Amino acid sequence: MRFKGLWELADLYPNCDVNVWLRSCIEEIPEPITGTTTGTIPKWLRGCLLRNGPGSIKVGDDYFGHIFDSSALLHRFCIDEGGVTYQCRFVQSEVFKRNRAANRIVVTEFGTKAVPDPCRTIFQRVASVFNPKSEDIPDNSMISVYPFGDEVYAFGELPIIHKIDQETLETKERVDVRDFVSIVHHTSHPHVMNDETVFNLGETIYPTGPYHTIVRFPPGKNMVEGAEIVAGIPARWPLHPTYMHTFGLTENYFVIVEQPLSVSVGGMIMNKIKNEPMKGSLRWYQHEKTQFSLISRETGQLAYKFYSEAFFYLHIINQYETCDHVVVDICTYRNPEMLDCMYISAMKNMQQNPNYAELFRSKPLRFVLPLKPPETNSNLVQLSNTKCEAYYQPDGEIYVIPEKLSDLGCETPRINYGQYLGKQYRYFYAISADVDAANPGTMIKVDTVTKTAKTWCEDNCYPSEPIFVPRPNCAFEDDGLILAAMAWGREDTNHVGLIILDAESFTEVARTEFRTPGPVPKCLHGWFLPK
Repeated sequence: MRFKGLWELADLYPNCDVNVWLRSCIEEIPEPITGTTTGTIPKWLRGCLLRNGPGSIKVGDDYFGHIFDSSALLHRFCIDEGGVTYQCRFVQSEVFKRNRAANRIVVTEFGTKAVPDPCRTIFQRVASVFNPKSEDIPDNSMISVYPFGDEVYAFGELPIIHKIDQETLETKERVDVRDFVSIVHHTSHPHVMNDETVFNLGETIYPTGPYHTIVRFPPGKNMVEGAEIVAGIPARWPLHPTYMHTFGLTENYFVIVEQPLSVSVGGMIMNKIKNEPMKGSLRWYQHEKTQFSLISRETGQLAYKFYSEAFFYLHIINQYETCDHVVVDICTYRNPEMLDCMYISAMKNMQQNPNYAELFRSKPLRFVLPLKPPETNSNLVQLSNTKCEAYYQPDGEIYVIPEKLSDLGCETPRINYGQYLGKQYRYFYAISADVDAANPGTMIKVDTVTKTAKTWCEDNCYPSEPIFVPRPNCAFEDDGLILAAMAWGREDTNHVGLIILDAESFTEVARTEFRTPGPVPKCLHGWFLPK
């Protein structure tokens, strides 16, 4: 038995193995492999679960600075006739190919500084700031994957996406969205409507300053080429537009939540000139409020504004209209320090950081926005089934106070998307954001009506974002299955799986596990494509 030395510290979060994020795929699996299935996969479940996320934290001897900069790795679980196969391949972005060709990191990204090119002068770096087609713009589509009609694209936060072959995971085409619509940024979480229309939130620079704009991609062939801006509002701070990762929509409104985390335009220019990471241009204004803007889907103009206490968020759970109120549910943080927790060095040292768990603590909150508030000094929220509040301020603004939906830390939330996006709903599904939990690899089902939760977990197992798949002729909201990719911690690195839960009872139906030739890292976001 080995005893810890005098200067060795015990792990503060012994149940959490953050190394599931820090693995590097050393061998792609382009051809489908078969695994071992336990339980019975329903015969009606046919299709493929596509996943995207960090695939390698190093190039040669160089390590990326932030997990958001890891090389994008796609995963494919194909389900057919009660069996499952698995594949994985890297997205062949320009930054990936340039880094691999040089065998080192040559492009500065969100939290990673590349070795400067000695052949480039400072004047060339200045010129690249004002060149929208500069090759220095990183195109690492590492966050999500979405369908555009019959096509599938991998997304990051800059408006360059990659068309992916759904069968082979081959990167078919690099598409610069800026060729078709005037945006400099977009979120990695567009919304896909039932008629296959896609909406996304972008940022457009006009002579009067930056605007948050809604981009519509019409259904049919060549969806990206048909992109058009259909709505927009000016950024609340022209030189500090808000950092946006997602947005919401209801039957009548687009929902834009401007948190007081901004991208400093001046800081971004200076960082570009000095070859510094984009993360350094983010500014947190903790004494400012968060602004909720409702944009009319009919007119494209601002309809309502509301304010709340400052918070940071990445993901909106869902939003809907009811009885002249708009309800917005969000996975929130006190501040954006959780982004600092995702530096590679911070993740490697998390077991000795007593503040790590609290900085990473996420709480799902509900905000209720009254559209027809009464003239009163009391609570403006007229809904009977909520503890949310809203009050007039002396300047006439309406300040909203949320209620907590669960005491469990929740992230990467999903719903019965096809039937309940933008509509009144009851359940959402998430993974645990609590690194100090008894089992940090917990999947969670939250009942937003009763404020209760069901959980699923297994020792040393780390599921991904849970995706709801409705049963044929789905009869009620949670009548379906939950699909999640699985990775395992500690020494069990060459191991990946797909787990299937019954969405109503949140109990295991079946799973398929695969042994792989190399390590498999945990993934971020995905999409299920039914056959």
